[in-house]
Amino acid sequence: MMNPGTQELGFCANSANIWQVVGYVLLVFKIVIPILLIIWGMLDLGKAVVAAKDDEIKKATKSLAMRAISAVVIFFIPTIVGLVFGMISNFGDSGAKEDWEVCRSCLTNPNDSDCSRYAEVAW
Repeated sequence: MMNPGTQELGFCANSANIWQVVGYVLLVFKIVIPILLIIWGMLDLGKAVVAAKDDEIKKATKSLAMRAISAVVIFFIPTIVGLVFGMISNFGDSGAKEDWEVCRSCLTNPNDSDCSRYAEVAW
């Protein structure tokens, strides 16, 4: 990766603190939203089972399945973002690749030491 003290920084390195905050938000969403979706689905299914109506149970089961699928998709969004940034970083010159690596690092792993180093320089 680029050294913040020796080279002119690119867009991603200059805005590393913003990318780091977005990375933390993605990390929280990656954990909290799937858990909430599954809990709400279980509550709906529990209400339907207590009501003992077959139509409501089928509807709640379908709803729980859709929420579980949504939870898995939301959980893998940071991974998909990392793959997209990995593909993008293969294009262009080496300076651009290193700059994209800063963005990818901050979005997918905001606690990374490289991301933190660039975020401190950007402040």
